[in-house]
Amino acid sequence: MTVADIERGNDLHAAMQRLGRDARTAARVLARADAGAKTKALIAAATAIRTDAEAIASANARDLEAAMGAGATPAFLDRLMLNAAGVEAMAKGIEDVAALKDPVGDVIADWTRPNGLRITRVRVPLGVIGVIYESRPNVTADAAALCLKSGNAVILRGGSESFHSSRAIIAALHRGLTAAGLPEACAQLVPTTDRAAVGEMLRMTGLIDVIVPRGGKSLIERVAAESRIPVIKHLDGVCHVYIDGGADLEMARAVTLNAKMRRTGICGAAESLLVDRKVAKTHLLPVLDDLIKAGCEVRGDAEVCAAEPRAKAATEADWGTEYLDAIISVKLVDGVAGAVAHIEKYGSHHTESIITGDAAAAETFLNEIDSAIVLHNASTQFADGGEFGMGAEIGISTDKLHARGPVGVEQLTSYKYVVHGAGQTRP
Repeated sequence: MTVADIERGNDLHAAMQRLGRDARTAARVLARADAGAKTKALIAAATAIRTDAEAIASANARDLEAAMGAGATPAFLDRLMLNAAGVEAMAKGIEDVAALKDPVGDVIADWTRPNGLRITRVRVPLGVIGVIYESRPNVTADAAALCLKSGNAVILRGGSESFHSSRAIIAALHRGLTAAGLPEACAQLVPTTDRAAVGEMLRMTGLIDVIVPRGGKSLIERVAAESRIPVIKHLDGVCHVYIDGGADLEMARAVTLNAKMRRTGICGAAESLLVDRKVAKTHLLPVLDDLIKAGCEVRGDAEVCAAEPRAKAATEADWGTEYLDAIISVKLVDGVAGAVAHIEKYGSHHTESIITGDAAAAETFLNEIDSAIVLHNASTQFADGGEFGMGAEIGISTDKLHARGPVGVEQLTSYKYVVHGAGQTRP
């Protein structure tokens, strides 16, 4: 049975198993491929995406039309849209990944034992990675590029809302693989919008080595609960900006506005603002005025609402909500200790930023916050693998095993021990 049988309503289980077996075979080829072949495939894929820019934009227009007809929110449409600039950014992202150092075969550690055994710890691919995602069609390109560079085959299950966009993108990626003499099965897209395909993927032990979900909380919770395969995930992006007593006002205004409003629908967008009571009289209103004028709804505690009449009263639920919209919760706290306590109680261990000129306060915040990414005097919107110099990311992990923070090519590898001897036997 071919994978195309899925679209004709035949046995989904058998077709998904075939997809997995093809990926496993391709993973063995990739594991032996040299760095040059992988780079060639990525450069050719980027060229193909540029060549197919009109076809990709046309497919994306079909997805956008369907989403608007279904009443999608502006934030959702922003995540789904691929305009000319978006297509070029996608191609450039693939080239950035191609330019990265190939991690496969890197010697992480090297030592010799007293008995003469030489032991090296060497990076190796994970194998086959399953990526389950929702509305962002660029994930198709980013995930495939990162997996290819790190020597992994990938099975991509995009959301129904980005189905046509993803199919156009994967066609371009396949041309890149073919140009480099690598099998198309290195990057496969599940060719159905049937949600049952997700359940099938989560049970494909022995065929898929790791699952990476990207999307809303309900998707990630489902994957975490049902998967029989290890998962790299984050549940929420409840990110905070804390304006400390030692903060420069103009910096606090600029960073907070960018952290919240640059793009409200990404996981690195600030969802909660904490302000030190020491500077509430000087810093609070200017920062809130910037946000409100930019179209952001402010939900504050009693002190915030008393100072800013345009703010709405926050509920207990607001402190732990990932809005992914132009809404922010705001609270006054007592210094770094108050900020750390609030974030520990309500945060999601994703990304937090402190704005301060006080080096000691910054060091305390950075050391005590248990989040994947902590920043000093910078916007939370830098929580992105591309901004970290990783070329792109397959996601942001809030787990502590096996990867944490932006997941790039190094995080998509494991390692093995290679031991060289000269006839040693163990006594």
